[in-house]
Amino acid sequence: MDLDSIKPDETLDAKGLSCPMPLLRTKKAINNIQSGQILEILGTDPGSKNDLPGWCERSGHEFLGVKEEDGFFRFFIKKG
Repeated sequence: MDLDSIKPDETLDAKGLSCPMPLLRTKKAINNIQSGQILEILGTDPGSKNDLPGWCERSGHEFLGVKEEDGFFRFFIKKG
C-alpha cells in the first residue's frame, strides 16, 4: 500500500509525547472513528514503531504502516 495515497479520517498529534502516552492517546482516538476508517498518528517516540503494530495485532485493528518524515513519524491504523 502506498502510504502517500492514504487519506486519514482522523489525525492524532502525539509529537513530543513519550511511551506510553502515544499509545494511550491512540486507544482513545480510535474510539472516535468508525470501523474501517483510518487514523493517522503523528509521533516522535521511536518506541511507537514497536508499540503500535503490536497493539493493533492484539486489539484487532490493521496497522497499515509507518512513514518517516523530517523529525517525526506518521503511523496509519485502520480500525477493525
